[in-house]
Amino acid sequence: MTIASGKRIIGPVIRLHPNDNIVVARLDMGIGTEVPAERFVSRSQTPAGYKIAARRIARGEPILKYNTTVGFASADIEPGAMVHSHNTEFREFDRDYAHATEFEPVQLLPESGRATFAGYLRENGQVGTRNFIGILSTVNCSATVVKKIAEWFTPERLADYPNVDGVVAFAHGIGCGMEMTGEPMQLLRRTMAGYARHPNLAAALVIGLGCERNQLQGLLDQEQLAPGPKLHTFVMQETGGTRKTIEAGIAAVKALLPEANRARRQTVPASHLCVGLQCGGSDGFSSITANPALGAAVDILARHGGTGILSETPEIYGVEHTLTRRAASRAVGEQLIERVRWWKDVYSPGRDVQINGQVSPGNQVGGLANIFEKSLGSSMKGGTGPLMAVYRYAEPVTAKGFVFMDTPGFDPVSATGQIAGGANLIAFTTGRGSMFGSKPAPCIKLATNTPMYRKLEEDMDINCGEILDGTASVQEMGQRIFELFLRTASGERSKSELLGLGDHEFVPWQVGIMS
Repeated sequence: MTIASGKRIIGPVIRLHPNDNIVVARLDMGIGTEVPAERFVSRSQTPAGYKIAARRIARGEPILKYNTTVGFASADIEPGAMVHSHNTEFREFDRDYAHATEFEPVQLLPESGRATFAGYLRENGQVGTRNFIGILSTVNCSATVVKKIAEWFTPERLADYPNVDGVVAFAHGIGCGMEMTGEPMQLLRRTMAGYARHPNLAAALVIGLGCERNQLQGLLDQEQLAPGPKLHTFVMQETGGTRKTIEAGIAAVKALLPEANRARRQTVPASHLCVGLQCGGSDGFSSITANPALGAAVDILARHGGTGILSETPEIYGVEHTLTRRAASRAVGEQLIERVRWWKDVYSPGRDVQINGQVSPGNQVGGLANIFEKSLGSSMKGGTGPLMAVYRYAEPVTAKGFVFMDTPGFDPVSATGQIAGGANLIAFTTGRGSMFGSKPAPCIKLATNTPMYRKLEEDMDINCGEILDGTASVQEMGQRIFELFLRTASGERSKSELLGLGDHEFVPWQVGIMS
């Protein structure tokens, strides 16, 4: 059975590309399982999602998955043997970036044929998918205060404001003891400003201590923020301390609620959707079901004029050449490579992190041998369209279509950067079962396989395992995901929202030294 272009289910295995020297176990396979169409008998107990040699792979030979190198055989591997980290070597190899040689512009749908959703149109022309009031701390020293203010606004106290989704605190663990100038401080302030301006916030409070390195006035000056009717600021040492600042913050939010409650959803084009693309707890099925299905949804979104943000730079390493070839220009491709080289040559040399080879224990158990294999699946979330722009962490995303933002692979940090950049929705694929949620941008979670979906159905929004079950194609699942984008953006609650997730997932990227 064909499940996507080039992918075929052959009994107990899946062939991903005619040139591959491996296949993927569709289900748990015991020793002696015959696969006549591939002309081998299983030599190993192989869990579902793991690779099996489809022919003899000589020591030093590339291991090909989707006709892409995901490692090298560290020993001779016989047909039918499981292929994993025990017999796969991670090493560097040359890649031809071929900048922009495969660029093809997106074929936009006529405006009359584009989808719409019900969003909050803000005064500056941006569109929100939710309507929160946010409270940000400049430093960890004011984190408790912003949380106490937000906690005061219980559902009972917000009952008279049905159009307000909540009052949410964005606290973090830095803001002092860090470099006072340069990229670490710029990055933190850029992140905070992205949240303060976010279209999913009707208004915001920013609260500082007073003596921190991330001075409130410095934040306002750098990011060209100005206090006004929708942005209030407090300095604890000037307001009178903890209790008085909490009281003042509660009073300020009370005064903001009537205006925030006057916001109404209205019909807007899908071009206002900006979706941050995430994956976590990946497995051997991620590259076969959920990630390409999400990519198909991003391709659809791009034709409707919207934006998808691929991130997690360490998780495109090894397949970055597949993105540079689709770049809109050589300059865009080179921007991506500059970010990758920074990670490899500056940020992580000599450190035990995944860009240097080994992935997390959960990924290993899920069937992924190394970062090359994980990156192969991770990159698929961006779809097949052209790479239109590359952004640094938390920079405002202005381009339409498929874009890239430089972030770490740690999901809360990565999603925080995407939201700061303007993502008003997060889509998150998982094979092992991540329990992630975010605010103010709602998060939808896509399961790669049916057993996990059934086990964790309270947390999962869509079961992409139907692709393996034979009840949906990748393209059909992509259409379902796109339609869920529209419904969620229009107010339908995601599973993570129903569970109340998102209050603790604001995690700005911490770079530089602490002193």
